[in-house]
Amino acid sequence: MTALSPLAALLVGALLALWLGGAAWALITGLRLRRSAQTAEVRSSQLQALLDSAPALVVIVGADDRIDAPDRLTDWLGLVDRPRELADLSSAGAGLSETDFALLRQDIETARTAAEPFYRVVRPEGSSRTLTIRGGPVPTALAAAGAVVMYLFDSTEIRSEMTRLAEEGERLAQAFDALSGLIEASPIPMWHRGPDLRLSLVNSAYVKAVEGASAADVIQRGLELVEAAPGRNPIAAAAAARQSGESRSRVLPATIAGERRSLQIVDVPLGDAGVAGYAIDVEELEQARSAFKRFAEAQRDLLDRLSAGVAQFEADRSLSFYNQAFMRLFSMKPEWLAEGPEFARVLDRMREANRVPEARDFRAWREERRAWFTSASEGQEENWMLPGGTHLRVVAQPLPDGGLLTIFEDRTEQVSLASARDTLLRVRAATFEHLFEAVGVFAADGRLQLWNQKFRDVWELDDAFLSTHPRVDALADAASRQLTNPSRAAVIRELVRVATQDRKQRNGRVALRNGRHYEFAAVPLPDGNALFTMLDISDSRRIEAALRDRNEALEEADRVKTAFVANMSYELRTPLTSIGGFAEMLSGGYAGPLTSTAGEYVEAILESVARLSTLIDHVLDLTQSEAGALPLENRSVDLKRLAREASKAATIGAAEKSIEFAVELDKSLGSVTGDSRRLRQVLDNLLGNAIRFTPPGGRVLLHGSGTETSARLVVSDNGPGMSVKEQGRAFDRFSRTSDARESGASLGLGLPLARQWVEAHGGTLTLESEPGQGTAVTVELPRR
Repeated sequence: MTALSPLAALLVGALLALWLGGAAWALITGLRLRRSAQTAEVRSSQLQALLDSAPALVVIVGADDRIDAPDRLTDWLGLVDRPRELADLSSAGAGLSETDFALLRQDIETARTAAEPFYRVVRPEGSSRTLTIRGGPVPTALAAAGAVVMYLFDSTEIRSEMTRLAEEGERLAQAFDALSGLIEASPIPMWHRGPDLRLSLVNSAYVKAVEGASAADVIQRGLELVEAAPGRNPIAAAAAARQSGESRSRVLPATIAGERRSLQIVDVPLGDAGVAGYAIDVEELEQARSAFKRFAEAQRDLLDRLSAGVAQFEADRSLSFYNQAFMRLFSMKPEWLAEGPEFARVLDRMREANRVPEARDFRAWREERRAWFTSASEGQEENWMLPGGTHLRVVAQPLPDGGLLTIFEDRTEQVSLASARDTLLRVRAATFEHLFEAVGVFAADGRLQLWNQKFRDVWELDDAFLSTHPRVDALADAASRQLTNPSRAAVIRELVRVATQDRKQRNGRVALRNGRHYEFAAVPLPDGNALFTMLDISDSRRIEAALRDRNEALEEADRVKTAFVANMSYELRTPLTSIGGFAEMLSGGYAGPLTSTAGEYVEAILESVARLSTLIDHVLDLTQSEAGALPLENRSVDLKRLAREASKAATIGAAEKSIEFAVELDKSLGSVTGDSRRLRQVLDNLLGNAIRFTPPGGRVLLHGSGTETSARLVVSDNGPGMSVKEQGRAFDRFSRTSDARESGASLGLGLPLARQWVEAHGGTLTLESEPGQGTAVTVELPRR
């Protein structure tokens, strides 16, 4: 074995040591690199896991269009094989559509050449996925130049949500537009206040109400609908509503279009968005509320004045109103009623006052009355018989608000009157049935409603026929069989028609076959019916015929008497003229002088002849007047002059009896057209009668006056006067007063002739007299 030199051994040892050190370093470095590789592998696995679980896919497109993409891309695009090149992303029926692929390729080319990022949304064919692609150039540290990196996101849910949100946004926009249009078109003012409570939005009604130029003008000027005043600042009210978080309403006066109106202002807080508000014109409502309040007060005042007791209860059955009649009727104190007692307590108090009907079980009776509150809306009505004979009519009417209105009417007097009325009706029915007259009552439609026994007997009608209430036509046909002239039955029909339809009264007469005569009448009744009555006038007809015959005989005797008197007057005038002529001759001394006694006899003869001549003239005038042959002149007559001449002639007779005779003639007496001789005779007769029947020492007055249409002459005296009976006979021929009968004198023909002469002139003569007071005769003559 070759021995090594020490230097060689040292070199070998150094080499070995160096090798051993290098081996140790290599070992240590290998171990360190192993650990780094393991750490890098773990980190790579983590990154790969992170990429696999990431919501986005990273796809790198190389410059040669080769792609590096995870396996999930195949599933997202709906491909069968994993794409290795860019063209593999689009295939028939899968992957990207030709349009999307072409646009994507264009985006990649743009990113390569212009280094600009791109964004695109694609939808794979045959898939419901929506993919969002964001891409750009790859940093040079990751790939060669010309490479493009794309990040694919599955935005299916996001796009659906975005679509839904877009649709919701569009719907909300439409709703907002509709709401804005509705607010703008609203006839009531509406507004919105921003967070600073200043006006930010107003509608047209608001602009019109405040008389602004436009909405922008109103907002800029801050025109408030309601003017600020102490206690009603609109901004302060809106702040209070926002602070409370609740809507607030108030009624305030405002001037709208120059008119003072009442507005209901409502502020609605909208949180941080501000406060909205609107105003409603409640002027009519306020007026209606005031009118209703006045009506309620008037109604209560009216109810308080009613004689019937009225009590009103609320829905909780407490007394809310009562009138004075209720308090008096049930003897209740106003202090207790003012407390608003419950309905049951009121009934208990009525029972204590003995003002409710006697009931075996009062509790059950009271519960039945309490049911009035929940009974049907048509109400209840009862009649209460109270101890002591008092009758009450009770009406209970439920009210719409759940309350109850009760009315208590004291009908004690009505019940008594009804009983008396029933008695009277029975008495009337009995009287009606037994009347001597035949009576029937026809309705407005012409049907017979009521009849009595006499009506049935007169027409000989049976009850079966009458019970059918026949019409007047059928009744007239049945009655015609009893008439002497059957055609007269039509008169009955016509009278009933006139009474029921024309509401006029008619009457007539009929003769029956049995010889009886009836006077009938149809009288309209207030209820629209007609009363038909028949009165048997057979006896009065016989008496009337007898009286008519007697009257004709008397008239004939009067004509004979008048003719006799006229003839006798003419016959007496001739010898009377001879007697008067011879007496005048004797008085004139043609037969020689007469002794004083003979002279007195001749004067007496002349006076008697004159009186008899006057009487004959009066008789002739009376007969001519009755025959209508009294001659009259028509000339103007001065009544004043005529009255003075008549008064001069009467003065002598008045002086002989010591009677005061006065004449009063006004200028208004004037003149009339007539016969002056006849008018003078009227005054002579009236003055002669007055002087004749006035005792010595009495007074006679002739008064004359007139108007534009008539003249009046009055002859009055204070003589014994006449009774009413004597005044009725004063204008009879040769009538006598009581004093005249004692003295044997009569009124003669003076008054009858004076009346006929005045009436012949178209005037009137009236007589007024009182026993012991005197008589006044007035003559009224028209100015013709």
